[in-house]
Amino acid sequence: MLSNEQVAYGSATLPRGVRSRFLQDVNGLTMHALEAGHADPERPCVVLLHGFPELAYSWRRQLLPLVEAGYHVVAPDQRGYGRTTGWAPDYDGDLAPFRILNLVTDILALIYALGRTSVAAIVGHDWGSVIAGHCALIRPDVFRSLVLLGPFVPPRPLPLRAIGDDEDEPAGSPVDIHGALAALSPPRQHYTAYYATREANENMWRCPQGVHAFMRAYAQMKSGDWPGNRPFPLAAWTADELARLPRYYVMDRGKGMAETVAPHMPTNGAVAACEWLTEDDLRVYSTEYARTGFQGGLNWYRCRYSGHNADLRVFSRRTIDVPTTLVYGERDWGARQSPGALERMPEVCSRLLGIHQVEGAGHWVQQERPEDVTSQLLGHLGKVATE
Repeated sequence: MLSNEQVAYGSATLPRGVRSRFLQDVNGLTMHALEAGHADPERPCVVLLHGFPELAYSWRRQLLPLVEAGYHVVAPDQRGYGRTTGWAPDYDGDLAPFRILNLVTDILALIYALGRTSVAAIVGHDWGSVIAGHCALIRPDVFRSLVLLGPFVPPRPLPLRAIGDDEDEPAGSPVDIHGALAALSPPRQHYTAYYATREANENMWRCPQGVHAFMRAYAQMKSGDWPGNRPFPLAAWTADELARLPRYYVMDRGKGMAETVAPHMPTNGAVAACEWLTEDDLRVYSTEYARTGFQGGLNWYRCRYSGHNADLRVFSRRTIDVPTTLVYGERDWGARQSPGALERMPEVCSRLLGIHQVEGAGHWVQQERPEDVTSQLLGHLGKVATE
């Protein structure tokens, strides 16, 4: 059942025509979403999925342009995030609800709660790209096309690799990458392994600089504004190669993420000049994360190392067969962190419509260069509509 309740979720900064609402009984969740273009049930639907540490609000600049182009647009706070409830925040709680297949089920249940049987496109960024890709892989009858803001790494080929290996590790790799990173001088650790630790949530949630300052430094360091983001292809999945990634990807062992990004806090002048993430915008995020903590999103990472995603092996060697477009930021190391993932996209997606690099953008591509990303979304939807 849908409720028209308006909530205090940055409502003063939401564009006119965008509403905040709750959807009840969505795979056990009360799911919060931003929605626009809902008045006309004949409009085709587009679903936008955020990543970590983000919210539905990350799509604020795409909502109205998509509505103006004739679409009904929905951007949910996913399980573990924001105003969506019905998930347990405890580190020692059950991880099974955060496995990828259940996160896909969340989005399928959202579609049905909207009274839909299919959507024109599902779009994902960061972890949202992982879920969007699996939605299209598993239920192409419901998710009729796909836009990925970053490369998609498909389910691993059989036989299943050992539990505890990184999901980005190339198939058949004999490398104990975490041991090899720890053996470097100075010792290093992969950020995904750090995010799976007990201390990660408290480190970011209770950091000395406060959540708002932490999120500003984190956003800055992964953006196109940070001079250290000039990605290049990595030659192999080895410790020496991965150590070339910035510290927010391959961290100094013994340092948390709060300490890692703190030295890169932008100046007051740079903050004031940041149009893609104003202080009011950032306050939407920092207010929510100060309230909820980060554990909900971190549980997604924990499933990578716990075996909870082993059920994806049933989709081994299956390709994504719906029309797909890949968009990524020129300065986003996320597109290069898994060696060869970008180059393998034509093999992963049998109907790849195009790969588009957005000049000057870092990891937060839809926020940093909203017009460019919106243009690519509309171009994709136009191609799909004429097929």
